[in-house]
Amino acid sequence: MKNRKWMAVLLFQVVAVGPGSAANPPGYERYKDGHEGYLGDGIVTAAEDPTAELARAVQNPVADLISVPFQNNTNFEFGPRERTQNVLNIQPVVPLDLNEEWLLITRTIVPVVSQPSLFPGDDGRENGLGDSTFSAFFSPKDRDRWLGNWLWGAGPVLLVPTSTDDRLGPGEWGAGPSVVFITMPGRWVVGSLFSQIWSFTDDGGDDEVSLFTWQPFVNYNLDGGWYLSTSPVITANWEGDDTWTVPLGGGGGRIVRLGKLPVNMSLQGFYNVVEPDNIGPEWSLRFTFQLLFPRGQRP
Repeated sequence: MKNRKWMAVLLFQVVAVGPGSAANPPGYERYKDGHEGYLGDGIVTAAEDPTAELARAVQNPVADLISVPFQNNTNFEFGPRERTQNVLNIQPVVPLDLNEEWLLITRTIVPVVSQPSLFPGDDGRENGLGDSTFSAFFSPKDRDRWLGNWLWGAGPVLLVPTSTDDRLGPGEWGAGPSVVFITMPGRWVVGSLFSQIWSFTDDGGDDEVSLFTWQPFVNYNLDGGWYLSTSPVITANWEGDDTWTVPLGGGGGRIVRLGKLPVNMSLQGFYNVVEPDNIGPEWSLRFTFQLLFPRGQRP
């Protein structure tokens, strides 16, 4: 089990950094107002294909793009009774201009959970909210502030006790650091997002939180707003006996329009090669419906 776990982690590490070593660096744009941006920054210029620009922007966690993703995760064979759990993450993203050089990207994730009972003889379900997270990434606007060919963002992540039942979340306040690195050579958008949350409320209970999250992502953009994608969420619960959850999988998506409103839709499937015993899930489907609100064209 341990060998399989670390082989899976190593595989994703190799895949996530692979295209970043391409000879051609990610492109950048110099606007008439003197601002330097980059392809995939979420700002649609007059000379760009807006669909292609938005496809890259939705794959970039620190793009200058207001969006409201609804991410539905259906988790199969969850719990000791191997039932189905459903988690709908409502996660609005709002970038804020701090000054001419820096951007602050805020992301709030509110999970709406429908979960089967974990106890024998109970066929009911618990429905409600899980604990929410709020993250804020400070990220440079200009291409010359990248780390070589890597765009980056860093900031705090906050755990907020919004769970409506103890079975849907620990109900603890927590905080920690989060950082993301992205490179975008050619048609690729590749990177990794890391975070670590510790609870800081000492109530003497058994619900202390120490959660590490790593989300590598690899996207390849096709014509017409289509793209291939893999973005598994690898987690380590340092307070649990079974520490790691390691999914493998992927899927694809497309930028479409509802009238004049651009929308991102994607579907990915994952199989957990490592999972907590008696909890799971064994595999899952992730469907995302994301409303996009570009903030206008820059000259």
